[in-house]
Amino acid sequence: MHRTRSRRLTIAHLYPEAMDLYGDIGNLLALRRRCDWRGIATDVVEVRVGEPANLDGVDLVLMGGGQDTAQSYVAADLVQRGPELRDLVEGGTAALVVCGGFQLFGTSFITAAGETIAGIGVFDARTRGGHRRIVGNITIDATVQRDGAAHAQPPLRLVGFENHSGITRLGPRTKPLGCVARGAGNLGDGSVEGAVYRNAIGTYLHGPLLPKNPRLADHLIVCALAH
Repeated sequence: MHRTRSRRLTIAHLYPEAMDLYGDIGNLLALRRRCDWRGIATDVVEVRVGEPANLDGVDLVLMGGGQDTAQSYVAADLVQRGPELRDLVEGGTAALVVCGGFQLFGTSFITAAGETIAGIGVFDARTRGGHRRIVGNITIDATVQRDGAAHAQPPLRLVGFENHSGITRLGPRTKPLGCVARGAGNLGDGSVEGAVYRNAIGTYLHGPLLPKNPRLADHLIVCALAH
């Protein structure tokens, strides 16, 4: 990505006080730094439970991971904002949601204790908590492209760290982010990982993800600038 003329992006950071497992805030820091290098100004709207937040004009949405208790804490507030967030994604807004955020952007998450936590349905995805924890480094070959792009891009090798017990199954409306080269992924079987719908990406990859994968960070910036 080349340096661009002065532009400004607005990033919505969902629930930073609760959903920041394994330093996922590093994704925000990486995006802001890479924008700064290119002369792109960034404004951050922090969305917190029970507090008003203006999401008009948001170009990029971020949400990190959290344990089941954190997901229960933010779920009701997120559901209230669900229609607005779905409209943003349908309108081309980019999004990156990690682990617990990925699960809550699906349709539902049933915890290992049997509690059903409603999602907001950006992804056609359902998650059920298991009793086997999936932990370790993971590598995937991802196919990502800007929504509406005429030509598919070659696979992008992504690296990260997964730590989840949830098993996530995708429905026909949502494609996986990529194929697992090493690791477990959505189903724990080494087949596929993450989810993509329009310019929204869900994944179990921590790390944090974007400092480890700068090409994905630039992809999100390009999507946000196009929006």
